[in-house]
Amino acid sequence: MHISVITPEEEYFQGKIESVKVPGTSGEFQVLKGHAPIVSSLVEGKVEIRQEGGKTMSFQIVGGFVEVLDDAVALLVNGITNSSKPQ
Repeated sequence: MHISVITPEEEYFQGKIESVKVPGTSGEFQVLKGHAPIVSSLVEGKVEIRQEGGKTMSFQIVGGFVEVLDDAVALLVNGITNSSKPQ
């Protein structure tokens, strides 16, 4: 599965992942390989990404949207706080 995390200022992160947890408007949910297509609004909260190989990263978002389609995740966020940018 592939993810792109994009803010208005930059592409914050992109890469291959095993899963991602996001703060949806109706509650937190997790996306795994083979997830059904979805578009959801996001609220302020924590995003957790498990990269291929098991490395994890997390950061706080201000809000935004997530789109999942064909094992590709686009995380479009209004801003990111409390994070050190991944390498």
